[in-house]
Formats: sequence, C-alpha cells, structure tokens
Amino acid sequence: MLKIKKTCLYDEHVKLNAKMEEFAGYEMPIVYTSIKEEHESIRQNVGMFDVSHMGEFIIKGPEATNFVNHVFTNEIISKENGSVTYGMMCYENGTIVDDLLVYKINDFEYLFVVNASNIAKDYSWVIEQTEDFDVTINNVSSEYSEIAIQGPNAEAAVKALLNINLDDLKFFYFGNFEYGNHSLLISRTGYTGEDGFEIYAYSDAILEIWRKFVEGDVTPCGLGSRDTLRFEAALPLYGHEMSDKITPLEAGLKFFTKIDSEFDFLGKAALLKQKETGLTRRVVGVELIKRSIPRANYPVYVGEQEVGYVTTGYLSVTLNKPIALAMIDRPFTKKGTEIQIKIRNKMFPGFIRDKKFLKKNYKSKGA
Repeated sequence: MLKIKKTCLYDEHVKLNAKMEEFAGYEMPIVYTSIKEEHESIRQNVGMFDVSHMGEFIIKGPEATNFVNHVFTNEIISKENGSVTYGMMCYENGTIVDDLLVYKINDFEYLFVVNASNIAKDYSWVIEQTEDFDVTINNVSSEYSEIAIQGPNAEAAVKALLNINLDDLKFFYFGNFEYGNHSLLISRTGYTGEDGFEIYAYSDAILEIWRKFVEGDVTPCGLGSRDTLRFEAALPLYGHEMSDKITPLEAGLKFFTKIDSEFDFLGKAALLKQKETGLTRRVVGVELIKRSIPRANYPVYVGEQEVGYVTTGYLSVTLNKPIALAMIDRPFTKKGTEIQIKIRNKMFPGFIRDKKFLKKNYKSKGA
C-alpha cells in the first residue's frame, strides 16, 4: 500500500482547520471555510492554492527543442525564452497522455509541469520517447513546491507582501525573482480564468511565502474551489474533459494541437485522420433550465436516446445556475439542441450552449 504524501504546507493547512482528503497520492486541503467563499475570493479579490503536488520534469540536452517538438502537440520552436506554452502529449492513436505547461528556459532546457495524478505515468512515457534524442529527463517533482496566487488583486498582493513587481511579466511568460535569500520562478499563469501567478521554489521558501500571504489576508483556497473556478472558465481537467480515451479534437482543444502546421508530433497522423473522417463526438457546454446539479458521468439524453455524458457539472457559483461540460455524440452537438440529463433517476431539461460560461479576466493576451 502506497504511503500518502504531504506537501510542505500540510501543517499550515491543519492549523487553518482545512478539510483534508487524499488527492493524487497527497493529503490535500479540499476546503477551509466554504467552496463558495473561496471561489468568490478569487473572482472578486485574491486567493491562493497549495499546488505543490504538481509534477515537474527538466528536459536538457543539445536536442531538447527537437524532443519537445516530438512529444508536445503545440508549436514550441519559435517561442521565446521565458515563454510558457499550453498543450498536450498524445499517444500514437491520438488520445491524450496528459495536458501540461512547457516552460522554455532556452533551446537546450525546458521545464514540463504535469498533472499530479499522472506524474509516474508521464515520466515513464517521456523517458520511453528519448531513444532517438540526445536529451536527459530529470523528474524534480519532489524538489519543488508551488503556490498559485489568483484573482484581480493578485499582482498587488505580490507587490505589497513580497516586494516583487510583476507588472512587466506578460501573460504566459515567466521570470526568475528573489525574495530574501530565496530564488523563485514565477509565471503569469493559472487555472481559474483570473489574472494570477504560479510561484515555484524550494519548500522553505514556499512555506515562508504562504505564511506571509496568510498574514496579508490572502484567502487560502482548497481543491474544491479550484475545480469550480476552472470549470466556470471552461478549462479542461484530465480524467474528465480529456483522457487516454479522448483526443484533443474531441475535447475541443484543436487550437493547442498544431496538426495543420509543418511540425510533427506523436499522434499527429491519427488526429489528421480523425479530422478528415470527421468527429463523432465532442465536448460542449450545457445549461439546465431547472435548478439541479449535473455531476460528472450523469447520462445525457435527446428524447429517449442516450447521446452522451456529463464530464463536469456544477450549480455555478458566479452565475447561480446549473451548467455543465458534456461529451455529446454528433449530430446532437448543435447549439440550442434540447437535451435532458438524468439526475437520480429523474430527467432535467436543458439545452446545448457554448462553453463561454464567463469572460476570462486575464491581464493581457500573450502566447
């Protein structure tokens, strides 16, 4: 039996009376006060998450750029040093190994940030792909800790509490900064649809920064509100909107999959074939007419025919209405199509809509 891990902030969560549960092999805070309060703190002010459970790999070597281009669906070669790029890694059949952020340090060194639940699988898969490339892969997940500080006042909070000015840090870029005797890597990225930053450092620095943020009234937020926030922003989650059974095209992530460029990557041929033959299903937005909670895996019907399933659903905190992301068979994906979701053996009516549940509040558009 695997031992459940703890992040460097575990004792801090306990002090704050967080509800702790196992997630991706770690004991993580799910909620401190209420999901609604924590959700609204990030939409309206500023909050923070312990995301030290995320995985980090360092890719180094003379062929690092060619290797990243080989395993990553998005275009990386023309990107600037200091840029962050979102994309996926795919199997040969086009389904998704994982989605990730790629930090370009330079042409010979990259940082992969992968999902916590997929660290071991991703690392093994990435290592398997190195045979024809002069690169080394180092899993440094246990060496780094991470805080995500998010919300319209995130930049002001970092400046006031850490004396770090991030005004010139563009969206989806990163930089190296100093706080006391600590070296930090900070990126203008996040998973909430709001402006914000992700701070990577050794555990002693992250512990010090967390306490500084708590003292400065930055709201600690658990994984519960992290999920409601990313869902409202229609940001996908591995195991829900994407998986090893779902392709990027089915997930609605073609923009991050450069199948129409000259760049080649694992799974591209399968995705081109899927594009040519046409999708049989895709992830769409759904809105219910009556108040209810459409949870993951609830079946979706058109008349008597089951046509798909909910991937993520909530009674939206911001919009105060039941919405969902759902994998729906074609031709029932057209906006306005009337559907029903089966919730506890009762049918609730709704309709297909776009996935733009709310406007993202990023500071600026970048890479």
